[in-house]
Amino acid sequence: MQPRCLLPRMGAIPKLPVKRVSLSLSLSLSPTFSPLTAPFLNHKQQTRPSSSNRWKARQNSDFFARTAKVQGLKSRAAFKLLELDSKYALFRRGKSQVVVDLGYAPGSWSQVAVDRTAPNGTVIGIDILPAQPPKGVSTIQGNFLSPGVQNMVKSLLLETKKKKDAERRSSSREMTSSEDDEEGEVIKDRPSYIDLERHMALEEEEVAKETATTTSPQPTPSSSSLSEAEEAPKAKAEEKPTPPNLRLVDVVLSDMSEPWPQTYGFSINSISNPYNRMMNTSGISFHDHAGSMDLCRAALSFASETLKPGGHFICKFYQGSEDKDLENLLKKMFVRVHREKPESSRKESREGFFVALKRKADVVLNGIEVR
Repeated sequence: MQPRCLLPRMGAIPKLPVKRVSLSLSLSLSPTFSPLTAPFLNHKQQTRPSSSNRWKARQNSDFFARTAKVQGLKSRAAFKLLELDSKYALFRRGKSQVVVDLGYAPGSWSQVAVDRTAPNGTVIGIDILPAQPPKGVSTIQGNFLSPGVQNMVKSLLLETKKKKDAERRSSSREMTSSEDDEEGEVIKDRPSYIDLERHMALEEEEVAKETATTTSPQPTPSSSSLSEAEEAPKAKAEEKPTPPNLRLVDVVLSDMSEPWPQTYGFSINSISNPYNRMMNTSGISFHDHAGSMDLCRAALSFASETLKPGGHFICKFYQGSEDKDLENLLKKMFVRVHREKPESSRKESREGFFVALKRKADVVLNGIEVR
């Protein structure tokens, strides 16, 4: 008798209890950067530079910056122009004023100008930096110091003037037609078909007579008539065409600043490259002052060509040794000149503003500099 096998059949092996062990791996990342821990770092958790933190803290604690954000203004600089306007009444509502804003980006001064010259005002902004213009502002992207850009601004002013004149003529016609309609409708007799045919036949006969006279042999002109005919085109060539009147602007605003020289980032091709901006300072007081004086003179030269008699000129500058000369130059072109530092301007900033009121009609910048 054979002994029975103590092993169970296949598939009937009893299940033994197994303990499950959970392993938890914890990575302790050191705050210092190393190539081993670099893949595990989150870019959102990286700390900002100290300068960025200081700027953010200053913006959050600044009253004018917070108020500008609440009111939907582009920047806190709008309060500087608002303060100057409340003090000197630069803008007038409903007077169809034309305002040119030099260095308008991001657009806070243009916002104020559009609001204070509504509903018939015209605001034109120029800046080298591409920016989203405020509603109701016509803008040109380009370097204002370029003569080509200045010619574009002047041509835009002329086109705006023509458009306004056409709108005024059309509105006057509508007013006269509405007055005629109120007096009574005037019924005009239309010509019949037979009358139109007769009129066309008469016109054809007149045209045929004119062609016959032109084709007939003309008498030979005398020597005196030949000399007169030769002198006529010469006289026309000597007569120079009168240049168009460019004094169409009521207020010229200049908030431009000289950019610092580029030292790195030459490979950056983005349209918002900060080295292309005209709104940054270098931190070197003499450099910023000299650059602001050059830009103020360029803006004043433009104002001398385009500003109406009685117009106003406002420009930002950085204080230095040459600002007194610019002030004396402005006093020769304008009736009143004021030096201002608005309350919304930061105390540590060396910026100031010249407010030149009521341009003199018979004074031009070139004439003053020649003297």
